[in-house]
Amino acid sequence: MAVPILQINCITKFFGGLKVLEDVSFDLMPGQRFGLIGPNGAGKTTVFNLLSGVYSVDSGSVILANQDITNLPIRKRIGLGLSRSFQNIRLMPHLSVLENVMMGQHCQANRITEMIKPIGWTKNNRWRQRALETIKDAGLEVDLNSTVSELPYGVRKKIEVVRALMSKPSVLMLDEPAAGLNPQETIELAGFLRGISDSNVTLLLVEHDMNFIHAICEKVVVLNFGLKIFEGTPKEVNRNKAVLEAYLGTSAMESSGVT
Repeated sequence: MAVPILQINCITKFFGGLKVLEDVSFDLMPGQRFGLIGPNGAGKTTVFNLLSGVYSVDSGSVILANQDITNLPIRKRIGLGLSRSFQNIRLMPHLSVLENVMMGQHCQANRITEMIKPIGWTKNNRWRQRALETIKDAGLEVDLNSTVSELPYGVRKKIEVVRALMSKPSVLMLDEPAAGLNPQETIELAGFLRGISDSNVTLLLVEHDMNFIHAICEKVVVLNFGLKIFEGTPKEVNRNKAVLEAYLGTSAMESSGVT
């Protein structure tokens, strides 16, 4: 029987006296493409920040590949195989594509002097070779010497994903990867991410674009006011009354004849 690669067990989070997440649980299987959806303020980004170590968990646990990472610092979580991208692109706009991807290896540096090596100037250093291999494996087709700031937004989104892959993650978390993309860029990114998933990287996406979720995800969890209200396939989401109420509101459902 397959063992989950990531287990979220009854995680709860308070900000002051406000409970923003309550007893949320779900598992990700190896290689799965998993969506985390819900209305604004539902707690999706809070889950991401708890999993990645930005916030501490008040109760519950997070298990990665059978190892409890609940109280580990961010750097150690990355080293164990958990990586993420952010809603707002965090590339270095003045650096080239290759240099940006190489910077994704900083977490593998063991000493301060090694922190600058990923942008080393020698052509055959191991950092550069690893970046070239990852770019090729991910199928990123772009001039590697191009300055990132000169590239289309959709291409920069792909570059950020490839940079996150440099830490060799088993689980890659993507925060609204389709945000700001035009329809063609969204289609291209969906195909790009499916290719990455095929290399046995488990994907966890926070996303508002339901068409994108349908194109990518095999399973979704829906949050509302910090509670998990549904878990199932994207097709099942469309028929679930609790989900429809969360997105549309009870009055809107009644006026449209949905019961």
